[in-house]
Formats: sequence, C-alpha cells, structure tokens
Amino acid sequence: MIPFLDLKSINTQYREELIAACTRVIDSGWYILGNEVKEFEKEFAEYCETKYCLGVASGLDGLILIMRAYIEQSDMKPGDEVIVPANTYIASILAISENGLIPVLVEPDINNYNLDPSLIEQKITRKTKAILTVHLYGQVSCMDEINIIAKKYSLKVIEDCAQAHGAIYKGKKVGSIGDAASFSFYPCKNLGALGDGGAVTTNDRQLAATILALRNYGSHKKYINLYKGINSRLDEIQAAFLRVKLRYLDKEIELRRVVAMAYLNSINNPDIQLPKIESYDAHVWHLFVISTSRREQMSKYFDSNGIETIIHYPIPPHKQLAYKELNSVNMPISEDIHQKVISIPMGPTLSETEYKRIINVCNRYRQ
Repeated sequence: MIPFLDLKSINTQYREELIAACTRVIDSGWYILGNEVKEFEKEFAEYCETKYCLGVASGLDGLILIMRAYIEQSDMKPGDEVIVPANTYIASILAISENGLIPVLVEPDINNYNLDPSLIEQKITRKTKAILTVHLYGQVSCMDEINIIAKKYSLKVIEDCAQAHGAIYKGKKVGSIGDAASFSFYPCKNLGALGDGGAVTTNDRQLAATILALRNYGSHKKYINLYKGINSRLDEIQAAFLRVKLRYLDKEIELRRVVAMAYLNSINNPDIQLPKIESYDAHVWHLFVISTSRREQMSKYFDSNGIETIIHYPIPPHKQLAYKELNSVNMPISEDIHQKVISIPMGPTLSETEYKRIINVCNRYRQ
C-alpha cells in the first residue's frame, strides 16, 4: 500500500537532529515559553518576512486569538461579521463563532477552490469587519483583489495559512500579505511538529503585544492580567523540533512540486479533473486534490490498487450539525466540490516509482 502521507519516513530523515533538539530541551530545565520558543518565533518571522511571530497551541487557537485581540482593541465586537470561504475546513469558521462573531460564507472560485473575490462585495454590510481568507490545499488566494476590497471598506485581512507554509504570492510570503495570519504545525502539515502547535505572524506591533498577553492567561507580566486570556502556548519541545524542520522546509516544498508537476503533466484521464494553478511559487502542494463525478467508485478503485486516498472534506461546514443555523444555506459550488474531490498521495518522501505507479493507476481508471 502506498500511504497517503508517510510521516514516519519524513521525520526519520531528521531523527538525529530531532533527538538532539529534544535532549537540548530536557537538559535546559525550562519547558514553557523558553529559549526554543523565542528562537523559533524569531526564525519563523524571518522566514515569513514579518516583524512578529507568536507561538500558540494550534492553528485554530491562532485564528481565535487574532480575532480576540481585535475585539480587545475595539476593532471588532461580538455580533460583527467576518467574510469566510464556504469551501474550507470547519476550523476557519469555528474561530469566528468562538469569538461571538458571525461567519458570512462566500463561494469559492471553481478554478482554484479559494475564496472568489468577485463575490465578496455583495456580502459586505455595515457589520462586516474582516475577511478571513484560506490558502486552501497550499495555494495562495487572490490576495491583490482581496486587499483592494478590504482597503475600500476598511476591513482587516486575516490569512489562514494552515496548509500553505512557504507559499509565495507576487514576491511575498504567506503570513505577510494580510494584517495577520495563523499557521498550524499539526504533524501532517508541510511544516509539521511531532504534536500540536501553531503560530501567528503579523507586522502590527499592537496586535502582537495583545496576542502575547492573551495566549498566556491575558498576562504580559506574571500575576498581572490585562485581559481574560487563555492558555495557548507553543510547547518548548515542539518549538525545538520545528526549528530543525524549518531548515528543510523549502527543500521539501520543491520535492512536493516535483511530484505535483509529474501528476499534472502525466495524468491524462478525462474522468479526472486536475487542480489548476495560478503560479508555480504560489502553490506548495500540501494536498493534491483531484475531482471526479463518481468519487466513491474511485476511492474503492484506488484502495483495490494499493493506494491510500483521503477526502478533504466530505461535508462542507454549513452542512455540519455543529452549524444547524447554516444548514439551510445554499452554497452549490462548495457543495459540489465537497461531493467530488479526493486527495491522492502527496509528500516529500514519495518516490518516483510510487508516484509513477499512481499516475498509471489514474490513467487506467474508467467510470
């Protein structure tokens, strides 16, 4: 069986460095908000070309804290609206509702599955305060258009970069293109820890200072609490692991691109719709998502041929029981996407023999 993503082989490459990093943390005697987090924040800010990076417990927490900070700063208030793509993982929307804000769903561009800028303005009201855009599957959203709209209506732009570490849009790294951004370091991400973790990046000094306190019980100084904060801190040992893996991120992205280009150039089955890319640098191929009108049949076909696939995602957020109030909303483009997409193996350790076999299996498929 060709695994969808072989995390063991990815991390085994750096085994000795990871062990050394772990040992360094153990021997330091300092396990929360110590030197490893501080150094990783500095290194990741430099990588993303931003002034500030703040380690948090997860990508979801990063989004929650960005909006919580805006509320504390009176840039938003509960009941305000946030534009968000309907075609996303539910975490993007959970972060909005967790803050008492209202998610306003906008359909994606069917060509890239990201937020369609041409549909945003019709959803803006006097309560709209931000656009939360998701760089889905590793491809950057149309940020020029989104930023122009945001400027016109004085809206904040928040990037959900959970799947797009290292992607570049017209010379700028994701995480630096909006007002603030959240990254996930869940193990399967392009920059993955060996556990949970996340980070916020921004060039906004005040926002960074507010999040710095909010992530640590609302405290900027021990036993002095400015806000009703939470406990959301990147763990020292995960920060140490991430410092190791950050050094290899660009190399791994290029390896993913080799696989993606092979798929794009060699899969020629008319029953399979391949992803469309806007530019080479703007996609880091966290996932390689294809589309077919008979997904269940295709899933079984891949399984019978020893290839593991995953569906990202089978049910759109507005059809989840968690969002009963949105169940009657009609989002035909998103709903169609969620019924047809299937992700095939993608990763930096996928061998040429393996991806050529996957290509061959794809080309033999018949509905």
